[in-house]
Amino acid sequence: MAGLLACLAMFASDVGADLPEQTQRDRLRVCADGNNLPFTNEAGEGFENRIAELLAGDLDLPLEYVWAPQVMGFVRNTLELRLCDVIIGVAAGYGFVQNTNDYYRSIYSLVMPANADLDVSSLDDEDLQGRRIGVVSETPPLVPLRRAGARVEGYALQTDTRARTPAREAVEDVAAGRTEAAVLWGPIAGYYAARQTPPLEVVPLVDDETDARLDYRITMGVRQGEPYWKDTLNDFIERRQDEINAILVDYGVPLLDRHGELVDPLAASGGQDDE
Repeated sequence: MAGLLACLAMFASDVGADLPEQTQRDRLRVCADGNNLPFTNEAGEGFENRIAELLAGDLDLPLEYVWAPQVMGFVRNTLELRLCDVIIGVAAGYGFVQNTNDYYRSIYSLVMPANADLDVSSLDDEDLQGRRIGVVSETPPLVPLRRAGARVEGYALQTDTRARTPAREAVEDVAAGRTEAAVLWGPIAGYYAARQTPPLEVVPLVDDETDARLDYRITMGVRQGEPYWKDTLNDFIERRQDEINAILVDYGVPLLDRHGELVDPLAASGGQDDE
């Protein structure tokens, strides 16, 4: 089956440029992982599910998902095969898709118990030395944590989410005391930290002084050669930004403004600073 998908993907890449862009749609077809909270799941419980619902309502189209584990080959086996038409969350600059305008910006964050004796605002902080810190392998915080002398506990980056969710496990290990803290992508940190008993503290690393890139702009991803569809989604993002922000705040996503400053969650649904 995997070989067939690979062959179909190659065929789609060859002929895609010759197909005219579809300007009339009878449904909103979203490429998504069916077990990838806080982003998406098949029960519709993720924030990207809610944004997809908002988009479908705005377009007055029924919503349909194409589910696939978000591992290597995800874009090739979904969007490029024209099984679906949009990925709701893609980092700006991701080369396998055409990016819309960004609709949020977030940052890697430190997750730790509220009563922890850690006082850390940067990944080169001396207080990290010797501390057992969880981090997802191959993500930007890994190298500076090792430089700081932290005892790094690694969690897999590429995994079939139907079997396990390493980032959630990283937060649960902090809650259970198996690690002292974890450094994770902000939306994951905020969501799972709030669901521990008691809730864990989340410190967005906006004051980090290392050379690691920790903040990213998030867009929607569409196929190359579909300017009309991209413009349609950009129009939606512009008009419904406040509602999108409110959804993100509901899920505890640390939001940054256009200057890279942390946005007050109480003010976020009124619109981010666009200056």
